[in-house]
Amino acid sequence: MKKITDSQCQFSQQETQLIEQLRHRPDMMVRVQSILHLACDQEGPLKTADQVESRLIEELRQLGSTTLHQWAIQAEARVGQELKSQDSTVRRRKKKS
Repeated sequence: MKKITDSQCQFSQQETQLIEQLRHRPDMMVRVQSILHLACDQEGPLKTADQVESRLIEELRQLGSTTLHQWAIQAEARVGQELKSQDSTVRRRKKKS
């Protein structure tokens, strides 16, 4: 049996950065995990390529929606900060329900 050394278990900088980014965006992590599960699914009944493709398309749509939602939240916050730095009298209002 081959022994795994510590150097073999270390993540590259790119891998570490990806993990940190996904930790800050748990909704996106769930979508990515679901896509990876589709690629690695070895359990249950064998699926046809059409079934996997259909499921993958839905997962990618959900990932796209989640990504756009996260982007919009950050963009709104950034615009608000920029406006506030330009004019300190600017106030942020929340949309009334």
